[in-house]
Amino acid sequence: MDFEIPDETRMLVDTVRRFVDAELVPLEAEVERTGVLRPELARAVHEKSRALGLYAMNIPTEHGGGGLDAVQMCLVEEQAGRTKDILIRRAFGNVYEVLLACDAAQRERWLLPAVRGERTCSIAITEPGAGSDAAAIATRATPDGDGWRLTGHKHFISDGAFSDFFVVSAVTDPEAGPRGISLFLVDKDQPGFTVGRDQPMMGLAGTSHVELYFDDVRLGPQCLLGERGRGLRLVLSTISRIRLAHIGARAVGAATRLLELMTEQARERRQFGQPIGDFQMVQQHLADSAMEIAAARLMVLEAAAVLDRGGDARTRISMVKVYAAETYGRVADRAIQLYGGMGYCKDSPVERFYRDSRVYRIYDGTSEIHRTLVARGLLAHGVGAALAV
Repeated sequence: MDFEIPDETRMLVDTVRRFVDAELVPLEAEVERTGVLRPELARAVHEKSRALGLYAMNIPTEHGGGGLDAVQMCLVEEQAGRTKDILIRRAFGNVYEVLLACDAAQRERWLLPAVRGERTCSIAITEPGAGSDAAAIATRATPDGDGWRLTGHKHFISDGAFSDFFVVSAVTDPEAGPRGISLFLVDKDQPGFTVGRDQPMMGLAGTSHVELYFDDVRLGPQCLLGERGRGLRLVLSTISRIRLAHIGARAVGAATRLLELMTEQARERRQFGQPIGDFQMVQQHLADSAMEIAAARLMVLEAAAVLDRGGDARTRISMVKVYAAETYGRVADRAIQLYGGMGYCKDSPVERFYRDSRVYRIYDGTSEIHRTLVARGLLAHGVGAALAV
């Protein structure tokens, strides 16, 4: 196993780190206070990111993206995780790998404008009765001439208020189970398509999480993404990469920033005539956090390396989803404890991290679901296959 990171990748990671700390972190307080990222700030962040070549880095170069592999993307996303979700979205884009299934005509209408930052996409899978169980969706797409009629209801669709098109999952063959689900590209201005309320959240200030309603929406044949009945497999492949990079790597980045804040506080805050970092219990908070972050980072990079080799990383990604998310939560909790009363105040950044961290154990599959998937992987393939390097 080669742990060496090429100089070119190190320079990219350093660039992202400087960009996040200089351009994004200073905007956090206003977003937390107002609950929105002002449009002029969003445009400025987007333009600065594109000028540095940091937009759509996950998309192959032949489509205008950065062409980064999984390991590189995880190293970059770790740095992105140091700041807020909405700032990450405006700076680096919502250009999901599922759009690579576009055919030639679809690429011109949806993929390439998204890569250029001219259009923004959200993935619409979750429904009131289908969260972790993505195959339990009730939204239907029925054939209508050479096209489709789409009817259903989605909710918790991240960035849905900002996005102008959506990748929507719908049942096209009700008798086929998971093999009867297809994906559709749906523009926001389609007749019968309504964006509902933005669900207020405990954390993730500034990022919308909306309901979507499809009332007999007429879709042409060009709106079917990929093959009919192959939608669930296609979207789950993309979600696996989201779990690894957007959750696993970002959780490591967020926890690392918290550890930096904790270490600074332990050096500077004095109690009983000495820095609180001299007390063993404070040192334990720092040491446990550092060890768990290091372990989570290695789990992320190992799973990414398996993906880059073309291997099956599903069990590893489930491990990452659980461990990185729970590490972030534990570090955030320790940060509140170390800061004391000030950590509980909204003026402190650790309070925001504490609230934001909680959803990492829920979205894109709960910790309980992913523990089940890890166990199933062990029972089906054995310990050696699940843990081999």
